[in-house]
Amino acid sequence: MSDAIQPFPATPALPPLQMKRLYGKLIWRLMPFLMLAFVINAIDRLNLSFAKLRMAEDIALSDAAYGIGAGIFYLGYILFEVPSNLYMQRVGARATLTRIMILWGLITVATAFVTTPNQLIVARFFLGVAEAGFFPGLILYLTYWFPAALRGRITASFFMAGMVAGMICGPLSGNIMAHLHGWLGLRDWQVLFVLTGLPAVALGVIGHFWLTDLPAQAAWLDDDEKQRVQQALAGESTTASALHGFRGVLRDPLLYVAGLVCFCIYSAANTVSYWLPTLIRSFGMEDLKMIGLVTSLPFLGGLCAMYLLGRSSDRHMERRWHLALTMLVAAACFCGLDLAQGQLLPFILLMTLGAAAALSAMPLFWTVPPALLSRSGAAGGIAIISSIGNLAGVLSQTAVGAVKSATGSLYLAFDLIALLLVFGSLLLLIGIPARRLGIKP
Repeated sequence: MSDAIQPFPATPALPPLQMKRLYGKLIWRLMPFLMLAFVINAIDRLNLSFAKLRMAEDIALSDAAYGIGAGIFYLGYILFEVPSNLYMQRVGARATLTRIMILWGLITVATAFVTTPNQLIVARFFLGVAEAGFFPGLILYLTYWFPAALRGRITASFFMAGMVAGMICGPLSGNIMAHLHGWLGLRDWQVLFVLTGLPAVALGVIGHFWLTDLPAQAAWLDDDEKQRVQQALAGESTTASALHGFRGVLRDPLLYVAGLVCFCIYSAANTVSYWLPTLIRSFGMEDLKMIGLVTSLPFLGGLCAMYLLGRSSDRHMERRWHLALTMLVAAACFCGLDLAQGQLLPFILLMTLGAAAALSAMPLFWTVPPALLSRSGAAGGIAIISSIGNLAGVLSQTAVGAVKSATGSLYLAFDLIALLLVFGSLLLLIGIPARRLGIKP
């Protein structure tokens, strides 16, 4: 395979320019809504890290209990992730995604009224249950519309929405909590949960009328356009697993290798997302608006890195080395945080670069599973890989909370995350052959 690929897949009867117009139409119809949904989803996960700065005193929330609350979300998510994705194949993406958005929005609003750490833990568990299947469902949904040659950029764009959420969540949360304390008689952290939960409910209602399950059902495409999209997807080379169906996929060891790599990446990304405000506050920075602004820097770096890495990975049709080197950069930066203790500027630089690399590894990784899996096994396979990865949310965040409570510092936790990233990068390069992805070694 050549080093470069056509930017848009062409069929024998249709030149690349017309295919570019067709896929531009798909992108502008689907991606703004999906990206907005991912922004709101990310904000509704990240808001807890800012609410903690105030709610800890109100409900006697310790760092260990916070770690459990942050982690138990993923337990609920994991338990219902595979069933949700399999059910999506039966009822369609529109019904599944809109149901998920409405439920998670309502539970986020309800979290504003917890009064004890145990109630927070229960609320976070049910938030995970409500969100189960959202992310793997979106990844699967993208494969219904976009061929492999576009997925690096499409997936990167999708995750870039998460970086936008990280950039705006800090300043947004800081300003809500700084200026809206007492609104409707609520505490500042309660207002935060209410105002970040309601948009998910609204978007879920809109999605019922906006989304289309499959290209063949899209009233906004003419018959020729529907045929072209289906031809491009059917014409993909099937270098994925020869094991078809859900049961066949379960017998493929590469499924579990990919899941462990995902676990390592998610350990790093979740630690950054949930503990960065606390780490910044340890430097003596108390102003919530300033903490929000500093917290947005890694997400800004991740936004730029995702775009550049996604384009480079598609252009060279190379996934493994792009992902492995990104993980190693994050590991090196996290190890260097120990040397920057007490020095705010070096700390911000290392954390920004390390967090940006860790966050950028996620979209690079999610170009791998669709290439490993057969189309018939993709729904269950993607959900299983995501479930293994999301175990990091349960285990790593509970462990980070315990380390913080025991030592009073987060630096040892970041050293452990760095070791996981090194292990994951080696596992990727050794355990997943390039030939299984249909790309250059």
